[in-house]
Amino acid sequence: MIPLVAGFLVTGCKTYDEKNTAVRYWHQGDVTNALVQATKNAESNANNKDTVIWRLEQGAILRANCQYEASNKAFDQAQTKIDDYQEQAKIRVGQEAGALLSNQAELDYEGRSYDGIMLNTYKALNYLELGKPGKARPELIRAYQRQKDAVEVNKKRIEKVQEEAAKSKDKATMDKAANDPGLQAQIQNASTNLNHIKAYTDYVNPFTVYLDGLFFMTDAADGSDLERARKSFERVVGFAPDNTYVKEDLATVDRLINGQPLAPTVYVIFETGCAPVRDQIRISVPIIVTKVSYIGAAFPTLKPHGNYVPSLTVTAGGTSATTALVADMDSVIGLDFKNEMPIVITKTIASAVVKGVAAYAANQATGQQNSWAGLAMQISTAIYQAAVNIADERTWTTLPKEFQVCHIATPPDRKIELKTPDGRQIMPVTIIDGTVNLLYVKSITATSPLLVSQIKLK
Repeated sequence: MIPLVAGFLVTGCKTYDEKNTAVRYWHQGDVTNALVQATKNAESNANNKDTVIWRLEQGAILRANCQYEASNKAFDQAQTKIDDYQEQAKIRVGQEAGALLSNQAELDYEGRSYDGIMLNTYKALNYLELGKPGKARPELIRAYQRQKDAVEVNKKRIEKVQEEAAKSKDKATMDKAANDPGLQAQIQNASTNLNHIKAYTDYVNPFTVYLDGLFFMTDAADGSDLERARKSFERVVGFAPDNTYVKEDLATVDRLINGQPLAPTVYVIFETGCAPVRDQIRISVPIIVTKVSYIGAAFPTLKPHGNYVPSLTVTAGGTSATTALVADMDSVIGLDFKNEMPIVITKTIASAVVKGVAAYAANQATGQQNSWAGLAMQISTAIYQAAVNIADERTWTTLPKEFQVCHIATPPDRKIELKTPDGRQIMPVTIIDGTVNLLYVKSITATSPLLVSQIKLK
């Protein structure tokens, strides 16, 4: 049975990185060709297990190309699928069973907690770019709710997986493998790069909270909106205590509450670098099934990107301001990754055990008929297991590494200058009409051109 199944499964066992042609252009700063590939990937996966991840990638790349309506359409398609998955109460038993014989990358990509939060955050920004603040408002409210719900959602997911594992007829074998000290040490060593991530509250994205504060401060309909802005900025100060700009924003809200108007100001959001990608490490599970020469398990790891512009200096009327960190996406994604690991470990070990037991059954049955055929079967099952031993590397690769912010008084001539620390990129910008404006600057790599757009907030 195993060789027959292998013929169907091994052909599809490419990792997400191998399939993601768009991200190769993206990491070169080539947003035009990245969009061509992202659109091809999204359209060819419009209704399958990978629909969500490809639509997220497409939405972010469309946004970078200033195609905001099309970007929101892609995000809407991703959101519809994510919401459908969340509403499904029943486990898709057939799909889970198939994944146990192959790998976790064969399951539906249902969207991680930070995916949904950033999806709504980007949709809000797209609506602001389109001059539709009324439509941005519910997106920010939705993003806030996703952050509140995420802890309970993840808790239920872990409980669900553990309950299913407890019912398995191979539970004793799975426990034996999971508790092996050597296996635990290998898993721990694979996650050492997560030991230094910032300690944000679980599933909170400080940038989303910051944008919430900025929006409800500048688009306040009443006192409750201003109070919401104040609370958001207070939370961000807790996440980024060294960011003096956010402390000043908090003081600005207090002045607004006391009846003072907003001063002419240019706010700058700097989105820099690339989010970590998922790689994999292959770990041999202790031989817990006799007459099986290989039982392997592939676990995901996070690989951060270091090729990015570390800050941006904004100069206006002889005054300069340098952007400061408000959200480290390596930490946001890293915390989500750590929280997901109990589920990943349980499912991966279950898959390894099921494949090992299936291999044993095939080897045993064939070996009883003919010793040479039995040897050939052992070799075949080992090759099959190695071939399907891949981790789920799917992750939203077109998110940034960091979000930084600053603000500066609008100069009388409305002319400002953007400059990277190495001085290689200097960009003059004329600020559009408005009392409060948002300058959104995106940098993908240390050498790629700055992508700049403007939004009138007030």
